[in-house]
Amino acid sequence: MTTNGGSVPVFCTIVPPHVLDRLARAEDPGLSGPARRSLEHDAYQRTKRRLTTVIGAPAAAPPAGGAADRPHRTIYDAGHTQDLPGTEVREEGSEAGSDATVNRAYAGLGATFDLYLKAYGRHSIDDEGLPLDATVHFGEGYDNAFWNGEQMVFGDGDNEIFLDFTIPVDVIGHELTHGVTQHTANLEYFGQSGALNESLSDVFGSLIKQYTLGQTAAEADWLIGAGLLAPRVTGTALRSMKAPGTAYDDDVLGKDPQPATMDHYVRTGRDNGGVHINSGIPNHAFYLAAAALGGYAWEKAGQIWYDVLTGGELKTDALFADFATLTVKAARERYGAGDELQAVQKSWEQVGVRTL
Repeated sequence: MTTNGGSVPVFCTIVPPHVLDRLARAEDPGLSGPARRSLEHDAYQRTKRRLTTVIGAPAAAPPAGGAADRPHRTIYDAGHTQDLPGTEVREEGSEAGSDATVNRAYAGLGATFDLYLKAYGRHSIDDEGLPLDATVHFGEGYDNAFWNGEQMVFGDGDNEIFLDFTIPVDVIGHELTHGVTQHTANLEYFGQSGALNESLSDVFGSLIKQYTLGQTAAEADWLIGAGLLAPRVTGTALRSMKAPGTAYDDDVLGKDPQPATMDHYVRTGRDNGGVHINSGIPNHAFYLAAAALGGYAWEKAGQIWYDVLTGGELKTDALFADFATLTVKAARERYGAGDELQAVQKSWEQVGVRTL
């Protein structure tokens, strides 16, 4: 159940439109072709998402007995078509098969469920035991992964720029967190509220990866999508929370455009007002807070961010300053006037976002 005016799902992809736009203009048809097809897929799915928002989507039935302490996962294979959900290939509790993509999707859904349940007591995406569905092998060389408001979808990548989108578990966690946001703060997907929407997905996607690997804040790489870029690409990931703007610098992809502070905030009409670009600013604030606190980032910094996401006070059109102010309030309410509060306050100061 959403805390903010009803669930309004949006179509969210892990690879930003500006990246695919650039690839679509490449002279090499081996690069431009898959990118153009991916953009066409995305446009179709985005339109379908809007129609579903208007007419309503069929509600998914929770597992018998209500909210469960175990996930209810189903993996489908689209067989390189755009038909969703596809053919069921693995259900909850079944053994792993020979398809590594299916197995990674299954494991990633489980890792996301585990972090939310064990760290925050949340029962699946909607906190009511929502079944977790995912489709793999979507489209031909599809260069993206997305949450469509109802399920996860993964492309295989073109193997020139992007590899299989089930490889990074943080990509899976990122997209499913869009579902959590959909059912809680319901942040509008434009401008600063949209950048916060993207940032929250990066934050919890990274925490899911760290939780799975048992990493402290100091041990984590703070990269989103590490392992996704093909060997020919000069880069390490799609985004860096530790050092926004440094994830890639490639002759085909261009340079990572994310700013780390408000001094370099990007004003653009593209990408819904730069939601995938300016998310670097709140991303960096979270990294700074988590690094200052040390230990496991999901325990304190993650708890504060989760409190704000689910607390019911975050407006759908929130600005960075609104979110920052609520994190300061949440830190004070949960931990008092100690290190946690100071770390959060300083993190926003360092990225140039004022708190009230």
